[in-house]
Amino acid sequence: MYFDEAEIFVQSGRGGDGMVHFHREKYRPHGGPDGGDGGRGGNVVLRVNPKKNTLFDFRRQSQFVADSGRPGGINNMTGKSAKDLIVDVPPGTLVYNADTGSLMGDLVEPEQQLVVAKGGRGGRGNQHFASSRNQMPRMAERGEPEESKTLKLELKLIADIGIVGVPNAGKSSLLAGVSNAKPKIADYPFTTLTPNLGVVNLDIDTTLVLVDIPGLIEGAHLGVGLGSTFLRHIQRTRVLIHVLDGLSEDPLSDFSQINSEMALFDERIAEKPQIVAFNKMDLPDVETRWPDIEEAFKKLEFEIIPVSAVTHENVQQLLWKAAALLQTAPEPQSAEEIPVYRAEDDPQSFTIRRTEDGWVVQGAAIERAAAMTYWEHRESVRRFQRLIENIGVDEALREAGIEEGDTVHIGDYELEWQD
Repeated sequence: MYFDEAEIFVQSGRGGDGMVHFHREKYRPHGGPDGGDGGRGGNVVLRVNPKKNTLFDFRRQSQFVADSGRPGGINNMTGKSAKDLIVDVPPGTLVYNADTGSLMGDLVEPEQQLVVAKGGRGGRGNQHFASSRNQMPRMAERGEPEESKTLKLELKLIADIGIVGVPNAGKSSLLAGVSNAKPKIADYPFTTLTPNLGVVNLDIDTTLVLVDIPGLIEGAHLGVGLGSTFLRHIQRTRVLIHVLDGLSEDPLSDFSQINSEMALFDERIAEKPQIVAFNKMDLPDVETRWPDIEEAFKKLEFEIIPVSAVTHENVQQLLWKAAALLQTAPEPQSAEEIPVYRAEDDPQSFTIRRTEDGWVVQGAAIERAAAMTYWEHRESVRRFQRLIENIGVDEALREAGIEEGDTVHIGDYELEWQD
């Protein structure tokens, strides 16, 4: 698990149970029903925290369970609802359902929130079931069950400018020299194993956020050298600074290779505005090569600037050029799906199958109703029987050939069939 990927388990709180109770006080020994409703279970909510920039914390804690609602009380008192469980994530977090692979949300803006596990509603107390024909109902609802799922979190860093290039081209040195970032720097390939963010203040009105993408190699779009893991961070950027190693045997080949890998990963990356920095100009050998490199890039129609990350030669000019490109650059890519919850196409749909142990009825609505039924109260059981008749389970079982005494499994409950 790397700093920009995580898998977590979330579970909302169960709704509090409704209460069966009848009012009792002096001179009123036979008061009416006054069982209160249960409280709502807590939601699990992901919230964007701008101060966070990695998913590393989820290595220490990967399970998040919200509190359940409190049961209802006497005198029509509603149980206390549980507080939502807030889980902070960095901006740029994509949220996937790990079981289905579907995208649930793209969290970008500060304080943006996404409910990933909805708390169960509280069960109704017996006060709600009183009628002219049944003034003393001995029935109530249990709280709605909790919702749980496993989520896959994927981070795409949000930055104005991405710094790309082959390993050891000097990307980290450039970022460290112009910002408050402190990446690891050494004279060997793959020093940087994680992207680094840095902020550059060019003047009072111009601030740039840069991200140093670890060195890409041939086959990066296929995941070679963790390439696909790093390449997705480039998708969020709007402008690219392509750093060339002045000591490379063939800088033009390096330039072509990196652009090819980015385009193979996502063709839209190739359309991003790009400015080239020919690095290590503080070295005599590199300074000697500069005229030939400059001429070659004129033919490619790419603007190239000779820089030195060590002495800061032409670095300010490079950043101002990048800032100018930023003014006309397109907006960064975002997720293609809208983070929204949709109800099931048919919430009352169900399936029936026969097993060695009896009949199994599966369906979101019928299983939820079974979990919310007080099986110890006869009136609650009769209400459940009416429900399965209304949605067609009763008729479907008969058509399937159920017989007297057969066992019917609904969720965690076993029922005996009686006509």
